[in-house]
Amino acid sequence: MDLKEQKTNGTGRLFLVSTPIGNLEDITIRALNTLRSVDLIAAEDTRHTRQLLAHFDIHAKLVSYHAFNEHAKTAELLAGIAGGMRVAAVSDAGTPSIADPGFLLVREAVRAGITPEVIPGVSALTFAATASALPVDKFAFFGFPPVKSGRRRKFFERIREEGKTVFFFESPHRIARTLPEIAEIVGRDARVAVIREATKLHEEVIRGTAAELAELASSRHDWRGEFVIGVHGSGGEDEDSPESEE
Repeated sequence: MDLKEQKTNGTGRLFLVSTPIGNLEDITIRALNTLRSVDLIAAEDTRHTRQLLAHFDIHAKLVSYHAFNEHAKTAELLAGIAGGMRVAAVSDAGTPSIADPGFLLVREAVRAGITPEVIPGVSALTFAATASALPVDKFAFFGFPPVKSGRRRKFFERIREEGKTVFFFESPHRIARTLPEIAEIVGRDARVAVIREATKLHEEVIRGTAAELAELASSRHDWRGEFVIGVHGSGGEDEDSPESEE
């Protein structure tokens, strides 16, 4: 698709638009208005985004923009914006750049003198931070754990040494492996929250010690869906929110 041939709609602008992580009612009015107003939507998966647009009767043009083509596509998108196009970038679900495409586009836009406009909304990470019941006055996000055993061990050692709650995403195919690893490496007394299928029909939050969840992992066989895991290391004290201090 030649972006120069696309019809423009006033001054070029770039929008980073958050989309629902499950329940479509979580999309904001501002996000819907933005998606209706743009000339082009750069989507992580056009098939997935097309379903979202159809649900809300939005008929914007789509172009694929994902981890495997973002380096090639970024310059093209920015050239279109510089030429007057209004472009929205969306990931499959949640907020762009949070373990999804978006960072490169934002960085290069800023370098090119284009001010990105963030349309905030739902994120699996912020949902998990609220639902975990773990201390989150300060926390870290580590993305996805590595697959290879040596790097995975270092990943969990970093969590053990972090000194605050750490959240990360995990595949359902590795949950039964991950929970025992947390107990072994971070500590059996570490506090863990597993957030599964946030905002969806089968939403579930499981809380307990690492040892308790490791035992559950060995007996449960229906680990399906999308997961965020929160871990508060065994060496850390509970921390109240700063607002509760006098």
